[in-house]
Amino acid sequence: MVTVSPPDTWVYALRLPPDPRAARVARMTVRAALDGHGMREVLDVVELLTSELVTNAYWHTKGPASLRLTALGGGRLRVGVWDSSPYIPAPFDQSPGRPVASVPGDACGGRGLLLVQECADSWGGWSLGDDLLGRGAGKLLWFEVGGDGAAVRRSIADVGV
Repeated sequence: MVTVSPPDTWVYALRLPPDPRAARVARMTVRAALDGHGMREVLDVVELLTSELVTNAYWHTKGPASLRLTALGGGRLRVGVWDSSPYIPAPFDQSPGRPVASVPGDACGGRGLLLVQECADSWGGWSLGDDLLGRGAGKLLWFEVGGDGAAVRRSIADVGV
């Protein structure tokens, strides 16, 4: 008897409208995909960080956004969020490994990308330049978790934001 096992690499992509409910739709998609592929150990971290990136895309751009989940094999997952602004926010405009800037305790925002830096195994961002008509093609912010499990072992409470 031959059994078929699902591959450990897969991709899901979702186009998100400029709507305040987009972060919830993204979280539900992440939960369904990771649960369906048996990646429950990274679910909480991925759901939180995806929500942060999608929320930033909604608040800081006027156009749609896209979510892409890519299983890289070996238990690693890459999450990318594209939006229509070419501006790469700090700290994503710097190389990983630099010290994380603190956020004042009374600040109303600024903690989302800090969470990504602290909780993901790796992260980054790329400006996609201009399209053929001279319009900005946007940017892609991404993070990876899994594999060695470093991000999973870090508790969000340990981040201290």
